[in-house]
Amino acid sequence: MKTKTILFDDTGILSIDDKTANIFTILIGSLLIGILAQVSIPIPFSPVPITGQTIGVVLVGALLGSKKGALSVLCYLIEGAMGLPVFAQMKAGAHVLVGPTAGYLWGFVIAAFLIGYLAENGLTSKPLNSFLSCFAATTLILIFGTMYLAAFKLGFNDALFMGFYPFLVGDVVKSAVCATLITSIRKI
Repeated sequence: MKTKTILFDDTGILSIDDKTANIFTILIGSLLIGILAQVSIPIPFSPVPITGQTIGVVLVGALLGSKKGALSVLCYLIEGAMGLPVFAQMKAGAHVLVGPTAGYLWGFVIAAFLIGYLAENGLTSKPLNSFLSCFAATTLILIFGTMYLAAFKLGFNDALFMGFYPFLVGDVVKSAVCATLITSIRKI
């Protein structure tokens, strides 16, 4: 039995199947990440800015689930690679996906899948569990980004000082914000 999502408009009832609704949801998720990417603060000693992307990735993953969340991030990466200015500081192009911040960008896919998986298994329903789940996802992004930075030209110690340590406090704050939003949205 095929289910349908029904939307009402001024002309009557518009029927959209689940596949179309899923595609729309995935695209909206990628748009959210792209918008939050523009909340960006450059760090003078690092090629990696502080951005709102992480919040977008965690929210999209937790709210859409593991598969749709990861697909939403992949759409975001494809949009940026195709030239849409969705990356931090309005950057675009495939070269960004291999530049100094590439490890963070590719880590977004895995982090969205992880937080989605944790949400699907009930680990984001309570505030503390939600915070820990969000922190695990954001830390995973930092680990991927730092490993790529180390391989990119910096070496491991420099990568830690430029791409990991400066972002830990921010990730605690972002995780708290995401956990609050996720648990609040789930209650509604």
